[in-house]
Amino acid sequence: MKRSFMTTLPDKTGAFLEASRIILAHGGNMTRASYNKAVDAHTLFLDVEAEEHGLDAIEAELTRAGFLQTAAYVKIVLAEIGVPDAPGATIPVLELLAQHRVSISYISSQPASGGTVTLKLGLYIEEPGVIEGLLRKLSEICTVRILDYDAGEKRLDNTVFYLTFADEMRRLLRMTQEQTSEFIYYTNLVMQQLDDKGEPPGKTFEYISRFAHFVSEHGGTAYDCRITAQRLTDRVSVTVIEPPCGSNITVLEDEKTRALLVVDGGFSCYARLTMRVLRSVFPDFDLRRKEMLLTHSDSDHSGISRYFDTVWCSRRTADCFASEHLGQPCPREENPNMRPYYRLSNLICDYVPPELHRLRQLDSQPCDDSQPLSQIGRFSFGDMDFTVLQGNGGHVPGETVLMDDRHRVAITGDDYINIHDCIAPQAEFNRLAPYLARSVNQDSAKYRRILAALKAMMDGEGWLLLPGHGAIIQRDQRL
Repeated sequence: MKRSFMTTLPDKTGAFLEASRIILAHGGNMTRASYNKAVDAHTLFLDVEAEEHGLDAIEAELTRAGFLQTAAYVKIVLAEIGVPDAPGATIPVLELLAQHRVSISYISSQPASGGTVTLKLGLYIEEPGVIEGLLRKLSEICTVRILDYDAGEKRLDNTVFYLTFADEMRRLLRMTQEQTSEFIYYTNLVMQQLDDKGEPPGKTFEYISRFAHFVSEHGGTAYDCRITAQRLTDRVSVTVIEPPCGSNITVLEDEKTRALLVVDGGFSCYARLTMRVLRSVFPDFDLRRKEMLLTHSDSDHSGISRYFDTVWCSRRTADCFASEHLGQPCPREENPNMRPYYRLSNLICDYVPPELHRLRQLDSQPCDDSQPLSQIGRFSFGDMDFTVLQGNGGHVPGETVLMDDRHRVAITGDDYINIHDCIAPQAEFNRLAPYLARSVNQDSAKYRRILAALKAMMDGEGWLLLPGHGAIIQRDQRL
């Protein structure tokens, strides 16, 4: 098992050595240590692997030795606490303060929305090391926001900073306490990676906050999509829905049978909004025969999969979803540079992998990974007959492209995106991901070869492209 510790190093020589010996003495293996002086000169993040009883013993001894005490310099914390507007609602809060020997130096209250009362408390901390445990326990029974503190020479205390950021994200994204802890853990990993590149820590938190706020602020009435419809063949028409962020939702309609094929489906957090748009474009949507097709496994493409009984994808894409259901890393997470961003994105966008019983595989023959793109099967819809091609892992393993040579129509997923014609919110969002993830591609060199092979197959002209992001590429446009 693995456990993460946010430790406070005493200001003495050999402190890290002492912590290391404690971990080793109980059969622990330290798999990661992260220290960033720019955020806090004393805090060290440790990942430790050991048996559960060993981890418990390590935590207990680190606590006795003073390594798990934080906020050692905090004297006053001004906190805003939300409790139900009901008799006795403040009793549990006061009991926690008494248990931690924390006095109240200031208090005021006022009614808030939703049947709650907001308390502003000045918490006078006389004993070092109590603030982290107190704030964590308070956050389990009520909302907590840190407003101000006295930290010696006004140095930002790491515990208060992280918990304040965590509380902001928890409230914004409506996360559980467990999800909030995971969010902070992966935020720290992203910060560590960017710090290795010389990026300031504050910039990491700024971009993650912008990412989370962007997703939150573009829901509801702000979920404003560009919708484009046109005919592809004598029998099939297409409607492309471009959301503020996440993949295009591309809908093929067989006008003879009225069947629908929905290719990709945006983020999970927008699923109900996406379905509302689909039902407005196709008023009898729920009555029609419909299937879904996923071009690849990224979380911004599978958001509405639960609304379809049949979801087509490549075998490798299905394998990725199966790994996620088992709690195992998907290909994105096997890349250490990608994993923290991918996990943060999943938390922010409420990702849930598609249910495996819905999946149907596109493969009828194996992929030739010696080629950038190779055929793995065929797929028909209406009067269209697609060759199903799979890339060899440039963007992500399992990526597929569908090409109808007779009608010269290609569905490219993210192996070709129209970065030159995205709606303004999508263009803004697209600038956030590369900073946090370094690259949106699993292997950029392979991706470039896939893109070159795709362009060569289309002879450079006369093709209509339905990309994973951005507007339709018309037949008279140059790639």
